[in-house]
Amino acid sequence: MVLFLWINTSYTQTLTFSITGKVVDEQQQALESATVFAETVKDSSLVGYTITNASGDFELTEKMQTPEEIYLYISYTGFVTHKQKLIPKPTISLGEIPLKIENNTLDEVLVEGKSAPIAIKKDTLEFNAASFATRPDANLEELLKKLPGIEVDNDGNIMVNGKQVSRILVNGQEFFGKDPKIATKNLPKDIINKIQVVDTKTKKEEFTGKESDAEDKTINITIAEDKNKGFFARMTAGGGTNNRYELNGTANYFNNKMRLSLLGSGNNINSSGFTFDEVFDSMGRNAYSVTGGGSNSGITKTENTGVDFVNEWDNKTELSASYFYNKAANTTASIGYRENILPDKHYFNENKTTSKRNNQNHRASIGFHAEPDTLTRISIYPNLTANTGFSTNTSKAFSYNANGDPINDAETSTFSEVKNINFSNTLNAIRKIGKNGAYVALEFSNTNNNSKQQEEYYAERKIYKETETLPETSIQDQYIEENKQTDKYSVMLDTRIPITEKSSIDINYTYVKENQANERLVYEKDQAAHYNALNENLSNNFQTTIYKYQPSLGWVYKTEKLITKVSSGLQQTKLSNEDYFSDKRFSNTYNNLYARIFARYKITKTKSLRFTYRNSRSTPSIQQLQPVANVTNPLNTVVGNPDLNPTLSHRMRLNYYDYNFKAQTGFYAYINGSVVNDKIVSVSITDENLIRTTTYANVNGSWRVTMGVNGDKKYDWVNGDALKISIGVTGNYSNNIGFSNGKKYTAKRFTTSPRVSVTYDVGEIISITPNYSIDFNNSRYSLNNNRNEQYINQALGLNITSYFPENLVFGSDMRYTKLGNVAPGFKDNFLLWNVSLGYKFWGEDGIIKLKVFDMLNENTSTSRYTGQDYVQDTEQLVLEQYIMLSFTYKFNKFAGSKTSPPSKRNRRYRIR
Repeated sequence: MVLFLWINTSYTQTLTFSITGKVVDEQQQALESATVFAETVKDSSLVGYTITNASGDFELTEKMQTPEEIYLYISYTGFVTHKQKLIPKPTISLGEIPLKIENNTLDEVLVEGKSAPIAIKKDTLEFNAASFATRPDANLEELLKKLPGIEVDNDGNIMVNGKQVSRILVNGQEFFGKDPKIATKNLPKDIINKIQVVDTKTKKEEFTGKESDAEDKTINITIAEDKNKGFFARMTAGGGTNNRYELNGTANYFNNKMRLSLLGSGNNINSSGFTFDEVFDSMGRNAYSVTGGGSNSGITKTENTGVDFVNEWDNKTELSASYFYNKAANTTASIGYRENILPDKHYFNENKTTSKRNNQNHRASIGFHAEPDTLTRISIYPNLTANTGFSTNTSKAFSYNANGDPINDAETSTFSEVKNINFSNTLNAIRKIGKNGAYVALEFSNTNNNSKQQEEYYAERKIYKETETLPETSIQDQYIEENKQTDKYSVMLDTRIPITEKSSIDINYTYVKENQANERLVYEKDQAAHYNALNENLSNNFQTTIYKYQPSLGWVYKTEKLITKVSSGLQQTKLSNEDYFSDKRFSNTYNNLYARIFARYKITKTKSLRFTYRNSRSTPSIQQLQPVANVTNPLNTVVGNPDLNPTLSHRMRLNYYDYNFKAQTGFYAYINGSVVNDKIVSVSITDENLIRTTTYANVNGSWRVTMGVNGDKKYDWVNGDALKISIGVTGNYSNNIGFSNGKKYTAKRFTTSPRVSVTYDVGEIISITPNYSIDFNNSRYSLNNNRNEQYINQALGLNITSYFPENLVFGSDMRYTKLGNVAPGFKDNFLLWNVSLGYKFWGEDGIIKLKVFDMLNENTSTSRYTGQDYVQDTEQLVLEQYIMLSFTYKFNKFAGSKTSPPSKRNRRYRIR
């Protein structure tokens, strides 16, 4: 409290001033979204900025601690930057300010060279990194948190004005694959020049200038010219209680358009090791799971290494290549309680499972692009993934009726080995025709997957009968070999023909051939106790061939504000199946008219409306089609249905985005809807012993509506303090159709989730973020006397990061969870509290940290899930409390000299 009072009373003499005006071109036409910003004459420190509205008007209202002369700049793409010296006073009216069209031969253009803090271009939102104050050793993620309109949550997920960021590029190239967090956690802020936000586009769309209808965003990071030749590295080593450890490091070398990156890590604290958290290192904020290990629960020991190479030559040839290796040993355990709802009764299951999995994964990818001339581009993208692993699993399940009387139980154990190889490739050639957007493109792609699994399976099932003293016992002791192979090839011809200056015709034809093969051989023990007796009733050799023919015709209309795309066509699907064991064959042909609609209207450059509609048809899986019993679950026998139809889905989405850069206020809303015809659902029959037999069927009438609203507001004060408030709510209402004991039913589910988050920054000293969310869940079933299930989940969090006093870094992350209406015996509330204290030395290049995971030793993974005809509570094995001491060293060197942090004087200024 004393610290807050000192900070907020340290600056008493301030001047509030307001500058107004109107920005126009030489023809007196208003220039919307021109950037107006002010800097001090003395040291070029940024005072503030604003954006002109649709009428070209602006109002720059700011405060200065000590009034001094300022330069006012007005920047707009394609025009000469306006510069004017002013003496701040309460009110300054500049009237109309005409900008001159930029001419690169003008000396004044070379002299000014002034970068605006924000530039809103046609399809790009650009930030000047130097204009936004951060700590000197900040990474890209911390910088993004300072930018208006950008949200970064505790898990590192990025949103820009309500849109998810799916890719981070560095100088236009992927940075170590497609995980944005690798870039945001590892790239230092002081090498960054510009941050550009664009709609995510494919390489074809980038080359041809074709509009994107993607729902997500891409961030491109440009490296400062004087930092684009050198390297930076970071290494961390730590050890702790309960034999916990972490070892990780990154190294990156830049040489103009060439980049080489290396990553490596090893730990047993459920971390990928690649995404460093500035406060908690690879322990992360939550450390619930590990990426790349194939697990979402339990405890994982993992080893990773990777290399990424990018280069671009002057002849417009680009090469990118990456390789990842991951080795993970995962241990999981869970207990579950499930209430099954039947039309006339309900019964209960209790189960306990444990598993150990060891997995090794190799991933390699290459991207090669060549432009023989300015109108032609050829690209190839081969990818190879190889995976080997083995696992052991044990489970115990116990079923009983509403009176608590035992009905059955089952124990199973399996040991399996898996080998999987997947190769995919895309080859395309694009030729632009003229300069009006016309092009023709030919693309070939293939996916080839081969999976082999060997499994030793043992199960013992007991059925309890009221009339008998001893239960009826059955045993399965089997050896199973399963081979799966999928080969998919597609060819696409795509062309655009301009009709007028604003409209074009798109013609597309796609041909797909897919072969799926699944051979499953089940062997029983013979008289010599060897697995040599083939059980033909449980074995199968099933093959499916799918042909798709898809011609389409589309119309595109584009203006400065409106983009509309409408396309439609016929999708013909031919499906043939053959079971070599039963010598059964069947085939079907399905014809479906499909449509795509996309419309985006820019109300202003910062306010837009989007609408999308599409329908699609998906074929059943080979497991859903094959009419052979699968009894690997002794309480549920599954048999496919060869008469299934493909599923037809209709999806619609309407989005509204609005961000006011002047007021730093954002608002976005969306509504999604989907209707599914011929949806594939399971059909189960439960006998008097609670043994289920399940197959599949098509149903109509399933639909879902999801909507959400979110708003945020940021306040900045002259002393460097800032407050950001984010409020949102999402809702979901769905209608699902299913079968229970052969009887058709409906399950309606409604959920709504309000949330609020507040971030208060005390200069660059302390950041405090409390957040709260609550989930209301209501499910109603048409069976079992219109059963109604309601519960409420709540979560309360508090994150604190402090850099005071100097050289000390303190982090505290608390999250309290309260679950509603869980079954007896499950913990319904817990508090996870992680703490870190670090000390910086060696000019802030070295840091030693003491970290505590789960300070109160309460970490729990309890969840409740409401299915279509059941309610299930689960508790899983989680990482428990540990204390770790770690050491981190960072080393940067660019253009022949080590980087140095900016002066503290400059760091006290903040964008408002």
